[in-house]
Amino acid sequence: MPSLITHVVTSGIVALALAIVPLTSAAPCLGAQGAPASSAAALRSAVDSHRRSHEVEILNEFRDLLAIPNLASDSANIRRNAAAISAMLQRRGVVPRLLESPTGGPPAVYGELRTPGATRTIVLYAHYDGQPVEPARWATPPWEPTMRDGTLEQGGRVVPMPTANGLAGPEWRLYARSAGDDKAPIVAMLVALDALRAAGIAPSVNLKFYFDGEEEAGNGHTRALLERHADLLASDGWVFADGPVHQSRRQQVVMGVRGVTDVVITAYGATRALHSGHYGNWSPNPAAILANFVASLRDIEGRILVSGFYDDVRPISAAERRALRTVPSVDAALRRELGLGTGATEGRGALLAERIMEPALNVRSLHAGPVGAAANAIPTEATASIDFRLVPDQRPARIRASIEAHARRRGFTVLHAAPDSATRMAGGRLLRFDWGSEGYPGQRTRPDTPLARAVVRAVAEGLGVSVIEVPTLGGSLPTALFADVLRAPLVVVPIANHDNNQHAANEHLRLQNLWDGIMVFAGLQARLGAEWSVTP
Repeated sequence: MPSLITHVVTSGIVALALAIVPLTSAAPCLGAQGAPASSAAALRSAVDSHRRSHEVEILNEFRDLLAIPNLASDSANIRRNAAAISAMLQRRGVVPRLLESPTGGPPAVYGELRTPGATRTIVLYAHYDGQPVEPARWATPPWEPTMRDGTLEQGGRVVPMPTANGLAGPEWRLYARSAGDDKAPIVAMLVALDALRAAGIAPSVNLKFYFDGEEEAGNGHTRALLERHADLLASDGWVFADGPVHQSRRQQVVMGVRGVTDVVITAYGATRALHSGHYGNWSPNPAAILANFVASLRDIEGRILVSGFYDDVRPISAAERRALRTVPSVDAALRRELGLGTGATEGRGALLAERIMEPALNVRSLHAGPVGAAANAIPTEATASIDFRLVPDQRPARIRASIEAHARRRGFTVLHAAPDSATRMAGGRLLRFDWGSEGYPGQRTRPDTPLARAVVRAVAEGLGVSVIEVPTLGGSLPTALFADVLRAPLVVVPIANHDNNQHAANEHLRLQNLWDGIMVFAGLQARLGAEWSVTP
């Protein structure tokens, strides 16, 4: 199968040569009043009909995008992704533009589609970069998209990509890195636009598309990029498409996210490994030192024990508490699915929806000594990798300072580089802190804002069912950066299945979630303008 696009970079200009026939011709955009307003049922019928008659093309486009490796550190392939997405926009009559940060980093792919007569402008966000991979842990290569007729865990078999519409089952899964996080929304947004055009339905708002290239890398260059292009990105609100639908498989509209910052902590022992019998209980053991320090950071129920850690936590509002009470409980089902017995979860029985409203400290990895068979030796050093999930109004810089202050109170010398011999001989126990990218704080939009209310109604009309309103997504997105720089409200509309192995080996997308996502974004594009003016 030929690649989706080829691209040539000449004098900094991306020249795109299209290698396939467009899914839908780039018809002129209809005016906001250019066609009779379709009923929600008629809209759903038109979008569903278009999707069913174009499944093969949709899946081929998705597959070709997934086949391009997308680590943020892989500059060449990141540029290939940006060129591929630019071509996808261009085929739909949207002029693409790569937005660069003055501080470097991957580009954001931008496009704009104006609707005559529309009074609101919305930016649709997704990201195209992905998490690192360990290929040996994947059943099939991470950038060779593979279809299965079910999940690996349930014995799903590899099946050919469909060659005729209607052959793919709704429970089939497409396995590849970023299938669920976060290339699926890019396809869903653009296919929704195809479906509306095929039905002669104009978007009800001006649309801007912003496809991020470094979300998984921490968005270290994003603030400078947003500041440079703030006028271009001006809008009435943003809809971020990232994360999963609710574990009940119901669509959710999420008003906020947790922030994130991360660190690798290293404890040091002797300069060479020592026999544990000859030197044990005399030479410091960095693995034990580090284990004790990590244990001092949180208790067994997940409560963080660092002084001042919770000082800036924004209280949960009455409206958010009301929303929490409406979120379906899936805790019992999740415990069965994940093999967690009664009493095994943290928080003394608190529900998942409540727990993700609080900060969290996650130990990502612990390492000391050689990999493989353990030797009776004291290792020279040990490392722990930790991420902190933050809530409004915690700031990463203050969290970092509080963790290092906690280490000093416990008698450690805090370092930010490997110790030299003079530092070692100065005495005392050493802990090195290597903080990751700047990170970002959590962010929440009030559920009674006009944007939030309009999005909830438009998504519900697109799907034909009620949606769940959730105050906070458990994962992290850089919405706080966008809100801080651009001063526009934001909500999150995820479409991936909750069991998609996000960030892990064998990531995948359930096909019905892609089909539903197309309906979701068609509803947003077609109905958001009208719903914005409705009084709650």
